[in-house]
Amino acid sequence: MSNQHPLASSHDDERLTCLPYGVGYDNEGVCLLLRMGPHRILLDCGLADISSLKTGVSPPADLVLCSHAHADHARGLLALHQAFPQLPIYASEVTTQLLPLNWPQIPPQDIPRFCQALPWRTPIEFCDSLSAELFPAGHLPGAAALLLTYTTSRRIYRLLYTGDFFRSNLRLVEGLSVESLRSIQPDVLILEGSYGTSRHPHRRQQEKQLMARIEQAIIEKNSVVLPVPTLGLGQEILMLLRSHHHFTGRDLDIWVEGSIATGCDAYLEVLPHLPASVQNFARHQPLFWDERVRPRVRRLDESQQSSLGLPPCIVLTDKKADLSRYWHPDAINPVVLQPERPGYPLRIDQRAVRSVETYLLAEHSDCLGTTQLIHNLRPQHVVFVHGAPAYLADLTGLEELQNRYHLHSPAAGTLVELTIGETFIQPAPPPETNYEGELTESGALIKITLPESIATDPRWQTFADTGLVEARWQGEELVLRGLSQKELITQSSNAKVPSNIDCCGNCLYQRGQRCWNRASPLYGFKVTPEGYCPAFEPVEPTRET
Repeated sequence: MSNQHPLASSHDDERLTCLPYGVGYDNEGVCLLLRMGPHRILLDCGLADISSLKTGVSPPADLVLCSHAHADHARGLLALHQAFPQLPIYASEVTTQLLPLNWPQIPPQDIPRFCQALPWRTPIEFCDSLSAELFPAGHLPGAAALLLTYTTSRRIYRLLYTGDFFRSNLRLVEGLSVESLRSIQPDVLILEGSYGTSRHPHRRQQEKQLMARIEQAIIEKNSVVLPVPTLGLGQEILMLLRSHHHFTGRDLDIWVEGSIATGCDAYLEVLPHLPASVQNFARHQPLFWDERVRPRVRRLDESQQSSLGLPPCIVLTDKKADLSRYWHPDAINPVVLQPERPGYPLRIDQRAVRSVETYLLAEHSDCLGTTQLIHNLRPQHVVFVHGAPAYLADLTGLEELQNRYHLHSPAAGTLVELTIGETFIQPAPPPETNYEGELTESGALIKITLPESIATDPRWQTFADTGLVEARWQGEELVLRGLSQKELITQSSNAKVPSNIDCCGNCLYQRGQRCWNRASPLYGFKVTPEGYCPAFEPVEPTRET
């Protein structure tokens, strides 16, 4: 491995920098050139055009580390290998197997196995002073958080790049474990900020809402189309449909088309690497393809497209598919469900559909998961990538982060100097906030008693503002939330809105006092129950007879 950059000097041995070629906004892809002393490491290559990396006859880096197989992190790797065959490229074992799906126009046998597999949780030395270690990052099978360690005569520098990460468990991949990372104490943390400062309901609640909406459409004799990426979300939804009580045993066809079907086949090839619960499921019935157990899961080919919709069915197709090809002439136009992508415009060909809705099935950590990871690792520098610029700006504007860390959110082409201070004081870990109480059942009432020390926390005044609380289950845990005066007033206003009035209080897209209809000029804003816009749709639309 060539360790010395042509422009480097002996004075640069302690220098750490990050130069983004792409920060992952919209179709840009993620590609970061990291410099640790004399070493140059390329983190991901999701560029559709790699011309910016081919500025000379020498490779742009000494090695490449790929976090996972999604196109916005990996689609440029094949072109990079073709341009610089001697450049070593590394990823997890599962990622090396999923990578070929990024180049569907090339027969699989013609794609060289250019990516070398690295084991989990095992430091691999590339030279005497540089090593890397992979940790499961959640989000997608094989997705890795990459820990780079650079050793000099003066000190050891550590940098952690999360790639895309998700702390919650999904159907087909376990979430990122903070416990496995807490002891590494990185100097620099490069992580995604896809959802900015948004807060989301628990993943299981999101799944429940999506399944309820699909069931409602089927009951109303509507088919459902779900345009999804090749890997990840489509396979998660298939597993959810096959195991959810709304659909288990139901006489229903689920059709899977094109690249999504190819992605399912790829998952079957990496089955030994999937969670134990998934492997156990596969011992009793097929993971995806099954025409015997209801609901039936089948591949969709061109000969079947024109007959869809009689009876209603569910179709998973490529996110760029031309939906005008589908459906029997007598079939009702389907309900198209698009995944929410915060900060991005809704893009879909509406020539053949009338009803386009969005749903949230998060694949990335929200603000709470992101900030908790940062506080647990306590780095000197935090670099945010992969998200809408406004969302990343929201994260860098958080006071709880500004007071503790050096924050960066660079645009493509902007060099970030990561100066590590010898006297930097690591922020103290967040204080423990657990309070032991008692639960008493008394007739028709249940009382929860907590110690008075909880009221010394400044957040207590907001929590106890009205003396009323809302309780909800989150998995096996019961979560309490204080109700504010504003919420009580809003609830009272909602109750006064007649159900036959076209207004925000009765709109399908009003959730949590905000508008979630991308076709509305009020999208993302808080709305009053009495408000109205031309994109109004009733919660329970009347059926034409």
